[in-house]
Amino acid sequence: MLKNPLAKILIVDDETAQMKALCDTLQDHGFETVGFASASAALKAIEETKFDLVLTDLMMPEMDGIALLQAIRQKDANLVGIIMTGEGTIATAVEAMKSGALDYILKPFRLKAILPVLERALAVRRLRLENIELERRVRERTAELESANKELEAFSYSVSHDLRAPLRHIIGFAELLDGSIGARCSNEDKDFLNRIRKSARDMGKLIDDLLDFSRMGRAELRRSEVHLQELLEMVLEEVQPETAGRNIVWQKGELPTVQVDPSLLRQVLVNLLTNAVKYTRPRDPAKIEIGCKLEPNEIVVFVRDNGVGYDMQFADKLFGVFQRLHRQDEFEGTGVGLANVRRIISRHGGRTWAEGKIDKGATFYFSLPR
Repeated sequence: MLKNPLAKILIVDDETAQMKALCDTLQDHGFETVGFASASAALKAIEETKFDLVLTDLMMPEMDGIALLQAIRQKDANLVGIIMTGEGTIATAVEAMKSGALDYILKPFRLKAILPVLERALAVRRLRLENIELERRVRERTAELESANKELEAFSYSVSHDLRAPLRHIIGFAELLDGSIGARCSNEDKDFLNRIRKSARDMGKLIDDLLDFSRMGRAELRRSEVHLQELLEMVLEEVQPETAGRNIVWQKGELPTVQVDPSLLRQVLVNLLTNAVKYTRPRDPAKIEIGCKLEPNEIVVFVRDNGVGYDMQFADKLFGVFQRLHRQDEFEGTGVGLANVRRIISRHGGRTWAEGKIDKGATFYFSLPR
């Protein structure tokens, strides 16, 4: 027996002399071979021994090669079969390939014809085994991700429940304190109490945004046909309270119909439009434009404003969690909104990017596959 054979081959041929000769020849070329003159003996051997390839004669009295290969594949679906046949039965050999054989070799055997066939067959065998291993890893990884998602959901619930409760207490007791000693408080003390309440509310908003960010990565996409123009009008009504008393000039281009998750894309538009409203606060009039470009492979939607803008050297930070380019006392926010935008668009197979200049406004883009 060879120490490191190239492969283990089962050879089945009722012509015993030819079978033994082929076994010996292939052993001389680095293969481990086991030969049988009957199909039933070969099937029994398959149950007891692992083989890489099987070479079977096409025409045998007990069971022909096609039937044998079909029986073998029921026992080991990844075993690669090759038919051995004479010149006069090539058409039948081709039919055998349709039934599961990878290739055929002609009798009388010529080694220079056999070896390339074996090489191709072994490559297929390796691919099949690699696919099995890959599928196993995918199953394991899927199970790990499902477990991690369950842990994340439990953690999210814990964060939501356990952190909100003390925040409510802070806000509640600060209000009670303000009510009980409010008249005796100095302006400075009142300012301290207001800061306590505001900080607690900001923390509550941050918790809500983090939970939303976590959910965005796990929520199932429910795609449907959505007219972006109608969705935009709905979102504009939603953000209207934030524009009260403002002089804002809205410019709305024609938007197409797309296949998206409507609730998630609504969140994208809400985040981008509220950002534009917020960062144009120093402008009178503020100008906000929503438009679209139709590219060969994608639809690009943009939201452009004439707000305070940003330095392009920090553009890579815009869509990161907690990344803010302006001070909290200038513009409120938690730094999670744009991260949500990127996560949602990425899940739809699109891209997100931005352009801007300090004090010259900014344009935010997202794309969706056509």
